[in-house]
Amino acid sequence: MKNPFESHPRIFVVDDEPDIAQMLAVILQMNLFDATPFSDPLVALEASGKLAPEYVISDIVMPGMSGVELAIALRKEAPNCKVLLFTGHAGATELLKDAIAAGHDFRFVEKPIHPKALVEVIRSL
Repeated sequence: MKNPFESHPRIFVVDDEPDIAQMLAVILQMNLFDATPFSDPLVALEASGKLAPEYVISDIVMPGMSGVELAIALRKEAPNCKVLLFTGHAGATELLKDAIAAGHDFRFVEKPIHPKALVEVIRSL
């Protein structure tokens, strides 16, 4: 059982749809994560330089920087950061396959995902 005096794991939630990022962050906060929502992957990457997350969950398809590119860049800043990528776009899995072929170890789930299942997947990383 987790000690209630320990800090909650820091997790960045990144989705270009702000409502989704905020909703997922609230769900994770309710499940004892220190969750911060981001709707811009570049802002999330900048924030990681100041305070590295222990986890990141990110949409794959986003303007400016894909979730896969974000995950790779975050791992350079925080090598032990656990990554969960998600998408509702059918073609997005090709980006993930290329990253895995290049030696990156990222988990993937499809949208939509039930909040309880999301928390279980994150805790299993």
